[in-house]
Amino acid sequence: MSKETPCVAVCMIDPKTKLCFGCGRTLPEIARWHAMERAERLALMAQLPARLADAGLQPIGGSAKRA
Repeated sequence: MSKETPCVAVCMIDPKTKLCFGCGRTLPEIARWHAMERAERLALMAQLPARLADAGLQPIGGSAKRA
């Protein structure tokens, strides 16, 4: 996967938190990912580890590449 995406090809949404177990993004974020400016994507990727931790979720599918 690219350094420009947190995707680890494990696309499963947690029904309680609405976050992807693989990357921590929401479905609306995933849907508009390619339309986002690079700075917005990088800022969001920086938030994902804390977002998953705050939700009590462990990422699955290995470690996501984050810039």
